[in-house]
Amino acid sequence: MSEGEEIATKIAALGADIAAAKKAEKPKEEWEPILKEMLDLKAKYKEVTGNDYGPPKKEKAKKQPEQQSQGPSEKNKEKNAEKARKKAEKEAKKKAQREERERREREKRDRLAGVGQNNFGDTKLVQSHHVTDTVWTGIQDLEPSLAGQSVTIRGHVHTSRSVGKGVFVLVRSALYSVQAVCFESEEVSKDMIKYVATLPSESVVDVVGTVTVPDQPVDSATQKLVEISITKFHCVSKTCAPMPFLMEDACRPDCGKETDVGEYTGEEKASEDGLVRVGQEVRLDNRWLDLRTPANQSIFRIESMVGHLFRENLMKKGFVEIHTPKLIGGASEGGSEVFKLDYFGQEACLAMSPQLHKQMTAACSGFERVFETGPVFRAENSNTRRHLCEFTGMDLEMAIHEHYDEVLEVFSDLFIYIFDGLNERCKSELERVREQHPFEDLKYCRPTLKISYAEGCKLLREAGIDQDDYEDLSTKNEKKLGEIVREKYDTDFFFMDKYPLAVRPFYTMPCPENPKLSNSFDFFYPWSRNSLRGSAYSRT
Repeated sequence: MSEGEEIATKIAALGADIAAAKKAEKPKEEWEPILKEMLDLKAKYKEVTGNDYGPPKKEKAKKQPEQQSQGPSEKNKEKNAEKARKKAEKEAKKKAQREERERREREKRDRLAGVGQNNFGDTKLVQSHHVTDTVWTGIQDLEPSLAGQSVTIRGHVHTSRSVGKGVFVLVRSALYSVQAVCFESEEVSKDMIKYVATLPSESVVDVVGTVTVPDQPVDSATQKLVEISITKFHCVSKTCAPMPFLMEDACRPDCGKETDVGEYTGEEKASEDGLVRVGQEVRLDNRWLDLRTPANQSIFRIESMVGHLFRENLMKKGFVEIHTPKLIGGASEGGSEVFKLDYFGQEACLAMSPQLHKQMTAACSGFERVFETGPVFRAENSNTRRHLCEFTGMDLEMAIHEHYDEVLEVFSDLFIYIFDGLNERCKSELERVREQHPFEDLKYCRPTLKISYAEGCKLLREAGIDQDDYEDLSTKNEKKLGEIVREKYDTDFFFMDKYPLAVRPFYTMPCPENPKLSNSFDFFYPWSRNSLRGSAYSRT
């Protein structure tokens, strides 16, 4: 007997002893040592034989392959084939119907989009492939003298409305707009009418048509005496997303006059006439769109013209344009806080005025007459309409020969030149602003009216307003004085000099006749003072 067999015999005997003890219900403490001995023998058995002790593993019985079921009968085969054929026919019919429906929808969509048409539809992306012989006409140039002529214009779709078998569309470009119309005819299809009528507002379009003269002026357009009878209508750039507001609402006239004093709260008031208007917060959040309104377009053009006239007039008078630094080492004048910043480890600030550089060039460097148009920064933490942290300043400085009235004469001529220039060169722009923000024409004298501070205070007292000759004017009294001067002298624009020295900056020259007064002045116009302030300086 081998060693493995001997160990297996011992294990079997011990197993029998343990089974007998369990059967006799002896306590575990009596047979547990036998169990430990048996486990040790099992470990030794595996060590000797390389196998675990126990009966050999039974091999799993292999599954006998199932007998193949008998195939369907010939009768069932025919039934199944018929079902499959009918199912295939049904699926093919559904597919054909679906394809036919998609084809019709695609044709309808293409037809409404003008695909394959030469008189309407979406144009290809402009990629500068070639230059055509198209002659473009500006909307501002459309007038009755062009009646009967074919023109091509480009602009935004301002509004459109369908009427029966026709459509009216207002096309706008910058400040100007014209009404274009088309009605169903041999040349104009029903699909073209629908295409024109359903284009989203603010889409950019090219319109080809014949200029006609309507029976009644078109009140909604700037070109009131003409219409365009559309022959071709193509979309260059289609509005994809909903607009934050309608341009028609953004162009409505002001419902009431906004006060020019007090703090701006951002609160929007309901329109008195019940029409929708776009509030300032929404406008500023979507400034790119708000700037398309004719009024805003005009304001920017008027601003540009003011700068041009300012420069043109002063250069005729021998002034030199300068460009002064806007990053400087310290405040250039008192009375206002500055925006401070770090300049490579040194403290610097944004220029609050070109004052020092103007004086340097005009008085000290021999230029004698200089001017500048540039940004001005004031760190004034105020929310009133009379304070700005940043604005464009139009400054001039000049040396005088004998009296600072020489400066007032220059200013008088300058402003009259600007006012006349705007009235002559910006007629359309002024009207576009007036349509949305009604205003009266500015009244001004030639030469500009000049009164002393004492005379202004006297006018206020004569109107029953308490105003001392040496007391600074309040905002309320400034406005009242403007009303009095307009009524008495028929002018909105005037200047007042000989201000009390106590209410002017430290560098202001005292008046030689009265040391309590100063050689200084302010210009007044409706809405504000302080747009232009000046003085002669004390020599230091």
